[in-house]
Amino acid sequence: MTVKYAALLAGVLTLPLLSTPSRAAGNVEVEADQMEIIDAERKTIFTGNVVSTRPSETIKSDEMVVTSADVKQSDGTVKTVTDRVDAKGHVIIQTKNQLITGGAAIFRVQANTLEVIGNVRVTQGQSNLKGERLTVDLNTNHLQMSGGRVKGSFVPK
Repeated sequence: MTVKYAALLAGVLTLPLLSTPSRAAGNVEVEADQMEIIDAERKTIFTGNVVSTRPSETIKSDEMVVTSADVKQSDGTVKTVTDRVDAKGHVIIQTKNQLITGGAAIFRVQANTLEVIGNVRVTQGQSNLKGERLTVDLNTNHLQMSGGRVKGSFVPK
């Protein structure tokens, strides 16, 4: 059975764009075989053929854990926001310009960073980069590939 979970809060799963550090709000849809909410831990866990989509991004994985946190606003109020998204197992991140694959991914939403671990491959056009760990600061577009030998093939447009 497929569970469809349409996020009511804009930007619940702000998905990364390697070419754009923007975290624009938008509707998010998540499909999975199962979903579990653990209020005490502020977690929503999606398992089995997880597909999270927004108009310009898609994340696929075997499991996705979304953790929320309270953030104090400038007017003194507190807003609940997505703090972290952990995707595990056969992770595929598809954006307008890139395809990123790996064993696991951690998106720290408030810090606006992405880490992909385990047999990582980044493909953009005909260019590709391979390594064991990809770390991206989406605010500065600083990308680092590490964890053993890194291999790249770069084809100009």
